[in-house]
Amino acid sequence: MKKTRPVPQEIAQENKKLRMLKFMVDFTLSLIYQNDMPREEALLHFTKVRRFALKLFPEKELAFELLYAPKFKRAIRETYVSH
Repeated sequence: MKKTRPVPQEIAQENKKLRMLKFMVDFTLSLIYQNDMPREEALLHFTKVRRFALKLFPEKELAFELLYAPKFKRAIRETYVSH
């Protein structure tokens, strides 16, 4: 089966989804680092971002686990190491 090249509208839609995900990841990481929330709440935020990402990009769970999960795990570890 021959793959077709994406049309400009598909590329624009993909870029829009990537920007939305990047914003959500950055915003949530900022909340975790700056907010005095319980660790459980930070983990809940991580779970919600993960669900959001998988809604935008179904079947890309591995990419999320490789690209974004380590950032969240590090933020949570660094923020709550003394708690």
